[in-house]
Amino acid sequence: MSAPDAALAPGAGPRAVLFDMDGTLVDTEVLWWLTTEKVAAALDHRLGPADAPEVVGRAVADTAAHLVRVAGHGDPDAVGAALTEDFFRRVEAGSSPRPGARALLAALEARGVPFALVSASPRVVVDAVVGGALADVPFAFTLSADDTPRTKPHPDPYREAAARLGLDPAACVAVEDSPDGAASAEAAGCAVLVVPSLLEVPASAARTFAASLEEVTPEALGALRADGALRRTAR
Repeated sequence: MSAPDAALAPGAGPRAVLFDMDGTLVDTEVLWWLTTEKVAAALDHRLGPADAPEVVGRAVADTAAHLVRVAGHGDPDAVGAALTEDFFRRVEAGSSPRPGARALLAALEARGVPFALVSASPRVVVDAVVGGALADVPFAFTLSADDTPRTKPHPDPYREAAARLGLDPAACVAVEDSPDGAASAEAAGCAVLVVPSLLEVPASAARTFAASLEEVTPEALGALRADGALRRTAR
């Protein structure tokens, strides 16, 4: 784990942890890419690397608008509905937790640290994941793209999550995998742990990086601050 390259000193643990879903806790980013590829093909657009920043970590409405723009035709609402339906079906058919995800969640639960899910996916997809790959995980609550006026990369979801916990965003650690998600959490004022999946995430003062959730502990999360510095612990 690095900030971006320094080792984390152990801490007492964060006040609360706010987890992204797709690509962070569950392996659904690839499913989302396959969904977008299929819907793009129906618009006679071949999805490629240039589309990735408008697809990975993006909300349905944003991706739909992008596809209509690059294809030069189509109705954004209809494209969005097609994206949601196909993605839901793929997630419902099966998805898996990311390596280390369940162990970290269990460790936080054992220490009494509250944690919530903050996703840019539609409510129907969030509920499918929470009822499937993340069944029995005691989230304090889950937020979907449908639950705030604006979703990621805007700060609204993380501000709302912190407010529901009765905390300042700076008291929370957000765990993200995408540029838009990291930008959302940082803009809200959270400390940000980035565990990249499909896209490289730029470094910033508020972001610490880990290669996998397998190397993350509650104590390490407690060492993070919103300015990206390492919190020194009393000896």
